[in-house]
Amino acid sequence: MTTTPESGPSRRLFLAGAAAMPLCAIRTRPARAAEFTYKLATGQSLTQPINARLDQACARIREASGGRMELRFFPASQLGSDTDLITQVRSGGIEFLNIAGSVISTVAAGAAITNVGFAFSDYDQVWRGVDGPIGEYVRGQIEKAGLIVAAKAADNGFRQITSNARPIRTPDDLKGYRIRVPVAPIFTSLFSSLGASPTSINFNELYTALQTRLVDGEENGLVTIEAGKLYEVQKYLTETNHIWDPFWIVANRRAFGKLPGPLQEIVRRELDRAAMEEREDVQRLNGTLKAQLTARGLAFETADKEAFRKGLMQAGFYRDWREKFGPEAWKALEAVTGGLA
Repeated sequence: MTTTPESGPSRRLFLAGAAAMPLCAIRTRPARAAEFTYKLATGQSLTQPINARLDQACARIREASGGRMELRFFPASQLGSDTDLITQVRSGGIEFLNIAGSVISTVAAGAAITNVGFAFSDYDQVWRGVDGPIGEYVRGQIEKAGLIVAAKAADNGFRQITSNARPIRTPDDLKGYRIRVPVAPIFTSLFSSLGASPTSINFNELYTALQTRLVDGEENGLVTIEAGKLYEVQKYLTETNHIWDPFWIVANRRAFGKLPGPLQEIVRRELDRAAMEEREDVQRLNGTLKAQLTARGLAFETADKEAFRKGLMQAGFYRDWREKFGPEAWKALEAVTGGLA
């Protein structure tokens, strides 16, 4: 049976927890010291569903291993920004990390294939691709970068554009627009192709950047916008669905290799379960968040998606990225999405 959000850690648990305390440490520790004590970090806001599901996975791993393994959980950038965390997991400073595909592409460039602008039309295409040929390709790229990666990706959502000064409905509205994007080249390329002025900023610095008008707007999924309280510093949200982004759970290869085979199996099983349950959480939230965000003051706008895609084609966005990714990656993508360029 799938665990519901109500039966797991509540959103209030995360908000009430001490900022510097790993969530798994809140529970009673096993009487016997763990044989393996590893760290799992995220850069996502405390109330995002991925944190609740990974906290549950920590507990299940400890229980299923008979106390042999303790996975201490540090959510919400407690151990550093996204780019800091990538460096740490590669060096072994932390052993496990949940990271957006867009950000992991800075060390595994092929992972950005899921971020091609306006490629996926709906979630049916997303999961057929990510649980199929696209996911197989991306996992191979991440492993070539020296990391271990879980089989199942979680859902970081279709991304929407938010703004403060004016609504964004067409590419013309983006001309010269200062928009925050993740630290990921394909995002910068997409918005530059549409005439905007993209700025790469880590998520833990985004609220302040919007509040101080360092940037005019940003783009994220509804879950992230609500969890990060970005509605407090933005007025308009345009439903563009311009990019879908996954979460990948990655591990330091040396640390994972030290685990005996049965413990590796437990870890993989429970992290995959967490990802699948998080997908269901996000699906439920996406059905209610529009009304919630509207009530909190965000005005929803309709995008001319065909105009955006036409603008990208005219700018050579698809042609350029097809050449950068190469035929293997592009074939995997178009097998699911159909022709793009």
